[in-house]
Amino acid sequence: MPTLRYFRRPLLKQSLESVFTVNPSQTVNQSDAKPLDVARIRADFPILSRTVNGKPLVYLDNAATTQKPKPVIAAVQHVYESMNANIHRGVHRLSVETTAAYEKSRLQVARLINAAKESEIVFVRGATEGINLVAQTFGRTHLVEGDEIIVSTLEHHANIVPWQILCEQTGAQLKVVPVDDDANFLIDEYKKLLSEKTRIVAMLQSSNALGTVIPVTEVTRLAHDVGATVLIDGSQSVQHHPVDVREIDCDFYVFSGHKMYAPSGVGVLYGKEALLASMPPYQGGGEMIKSVTFEQTIYNDLPHKFEAGTPNIEGTIGLGAAIAYLQDIGLSNIAAYEAQLLKYATEQLSKIPEVRLIGTAKEKVSVISFVVEGIHPHDIGTVLDQEGVAIRTGHHCAQPTMQRFNVPATARASMCFYNTEADIDQLVDAIQKTIKVFA
Repeated sequence: MPTLRYFRRPLLKQSLESVFTVNPSQTVNQSDAKPLDVARIRADFPILSRTVNGKPLVYLDNAATTQKPKPVIAAVQHVYESMNANIHRGVHRLSVETTAAYEKSRLQVARLINAAKESEIVFVRGATEGINLVAQTFGRTHLVEGDEIIVSTLEHHANIVPWQILCEQTGAQLKVVPVDDDANFLIDEYKKLLSEKTRIVAMLQSSNALGTVIPVTEVTRLAHDVGATVLIDGSQSVQHHPVDVREIDCDFYVFSGHKMYAPSGVGVLYGKEALLASMPPYQGGGEMIKSVTFEQTIYNDLPHKFEAGTPNIEGTIGLGAAIAYLQDIGLSNIAAYEAQLLKYATEQLSKIPEVRLIGTAKEKVSVISFVVEGIHPHDIGTVLDQEGVAIRTGHHCAQPTMQRFNVPATARASMCFYNTEADIDQLVDAIQKTIKVFA
């Protein structure tokens, strides 16, 4: 009797073609920006109708995690109610249907970021695991003592610590690109750090703490000029504007589902096919193998070589639903609306004398960090919560960034397309009340 791997593929291909249809036009290229029906969008997010401490909820912590629209909630619920089964390993109807839905999400991700092939999309638990995977497979394979890794001052801890670990393991050195007083990325300083010793450049595309957008296409081109490999952390980008990994030409790209309206516990590692094929597996277990004997194991093809064990099936299917939802609205439309919202919020907060904005780069996503003279950010967050306003306070997993601006922490309001100017007005009113409380 043939093994499962020989006859399951045609079944799954047929299921993908007949059960699910993905619109080929749903790529990163969006039409000219159109006004958003924000009232309709808000109705898609059940949590936005609740109250907190007797006040309407104003959710401005989207850089930490986003709320989930009804289509995503319904997709996850449908998995459990109608098709729950393990994937890639069964020939019964539930397994075939669930596998088809899971693999449809892979196709949607590939089209979202314009990957050349579906096999270049590896599902992981989040951007953090994707970065660690690259560090511990590609990095440990290629780096030796004296090599250099370049990051920026603005990085999330998830794009610092894995490279520090790799440096300890290999003897490589970590180099850091500075930013100016407005948190603009200093491209000329980056050029000075590049050399024949540079092996990896790992940069965020947009800062979670300050919102700064880094010119990753130029960063990648310059890195490739010296033979370096480039990883881009897009955790704060894919939900805000179109992303094209082939235009950027990065070698790896990572992002997390929960920051783009999908469930938590699922993320994406994109890698160029040749690089992924050359890398050893990150974990061993089921699905990442073709055959196992006590004498030898033969690893599976891409991308399954990196997807050991039972994954977050329902979360991945929910990710596909989130992508479809974003593409229906239009990422260019989202980018235009959020730019207007950021402009309005910046103007309103700047009118409060006690407020000092931290990070006023020329290019930003919709994130505002600020401090209020004489009031600790945690106290700001506590009082704002009493007014129904949810923001994030602290170092935002970006302690080197806080050190650069000589602050222990900031208050951060991060906006998305379901936020409104009325939300910003409520934020401003709550900040003014906070100032009076501590006066």
